[in-house]
Amino acid sequence: MKKRICLLISSILILSSLFTGCGKEAAPDFSALQAKFKDGVGPEVNGLTLDYVYYAPEHAQDTKLPLVVYFHGMGDGKEPRAQIDKNDYSLWAGEEIQKRFTGGGAYILALRSHEENREYWTDAYVPCAKATIDDFIVRNSDSIDIRRIYAGGYSMGGKMTIKMASSYPGYFAAVFPLCPAYAPSDEQIKAMADLPVWLIVSRYDILAGYYTYSESIWNTLCEVSNVPEDCRLTLFWRVKYPNGKNTPSNHMVWFALANDLFLYSGEAYPNAATTTASGERIEAENLNGVVSWLNRYASDYTGEELPPNGTLTSNAESRKASKNRILNALFPLLGDAIKTFFTDIKKCL
Repeated sequence: MKKRICLLISSILILSSLFTGCGKEAAPDFSALQAKFKDGVGPEVNGLTLDYVYYAPEHAQDTKLPLVVYFHGMGDGKEPRAQIDKNDYSLWAGEEIQKRFTGGGAYILALRSHEENREYWTDAYVPCAKATIDDFIVRNSDSIDIRRIYAGGYSMGGKMTIKMASSYPGYFAAVFPLCPAYAPSDEQIKAMADLPVWLIVSRYDILAGYYTYSESIWNTLCEVSNVPEDCRLTLFWRVKYPNGKNTPSNHMVWFALANDLFLYSGEAYPNAATTTASGERIEAENLNGVVSWLNRYASDYTGEELPPNGTLTSNAESRKASKNRILNALFPLLGDAIKTFFTDIKKCL
């Protein structure tokens, strides 16, 4: 049995290398954008505190603007500011993305899980993150629109996005989990039934891809959502950098999100299809990406106290269950890989 599993994994890795290639993007210089982010620390909750970085639009005092909360993935929380210095998300503080928000800008708040203590967005961080967001809003109450609080994150951060959204229904106006490494319970997904959700993932991602976690999340969401026309799934196959070159891993859908699902050329990201939970196909239009989708939504939240609803306690997935999910995903993933492999061969003939 172990030999068969090893053979399957080897086959996938070989085929994956064929369609991701070795292309690597020359990293743009984001230092000027990263320097726009200031440092902060939230209140202590149950012995935990969260440090964070944030971007405040220059004209924030003129009008109330939305707040976008971002949860990083594993490896980007080892030290302060790593959550913004080790990825491309600082692009959301740039003029191009900022001007797409209604009102001409948005606050960006990127919290950090203390990976130096081997803490990876555990359940204990949920009330701490909520208190940190609340504290940040109070500090900027004159310029943050509390009806437009959005949240997103990739991989481990996608997990935290779902934990937060399901624990505090009505708090967020919309959420966008990317390749979430998490298997929420049905109760958690039902708690998000009134929430617009945009799930972004690759079918070729073995770590936290469509077949590993997101297929179950999406199917349940389609069944229970009260706003299916507002929920979206963007399903990638080969994932590319915004310059059009293949990424080393199909887990890296966050490059697409950082650029609002558009290439540097302004064209829609290739190798991706987007549908709503009601089954409608969404055709990508110039600059009509995640930001324009977020602009549609506002919650009824008025600042009242929101205790966690308890759905988080119903879900405690073991390491064994996680490994089984990955193994179960190998078969459909390998099937997709083989189909694409031979399709590409035909194109080359």
